[in-house]
Amino acid sequence: MGEYDALILAAKQARENAHAPFSDFRVGAAVRAKSGRIYTGCNIENASYGLTCCAERVAIFKALSEGERGFEAIAVVTDTDALTPPCGACRQIVWEFCGDVPVILANLKGKVERESAAKLLPRPFDSAFL
Repeated sequence: MGEYDALILAAKQARENAHAPFSDFRVGAAVRAKSGRIYTGCNIENASYGLTCCAERVAIFKALSEGERGFEAIAVVTDTDALTPPCGACRQIVWEFCGDVPVILANLKGKVERESAAKLLPRPFDSAFL
């Protein structure tokens, strides 16, 4: 997965900034824009769990707020044995703003898998239905 090494490393580093005092489930994400720039995010929990924001959404929203509009890939890193895919809300956000990009799942032990956004979210809802 050499082409995704920098993306995985950025997600691992972002994971260190996670604010997860309730679940202790720390997640880092990194999205690579078509410009080549990498944007990172970490999960940020809130005592009112519904207001928690996942790492994937933080990274994508950060990139969008900086003016990026095209993306090549996203990586998600957790400290679990089984690789952790994005939640349903994040799958929708990935599809909406990144399209069918590679979604790289990795853990701190060096396990890495590549999945497509379309496989993670079959029959996605998007602006074509509006």
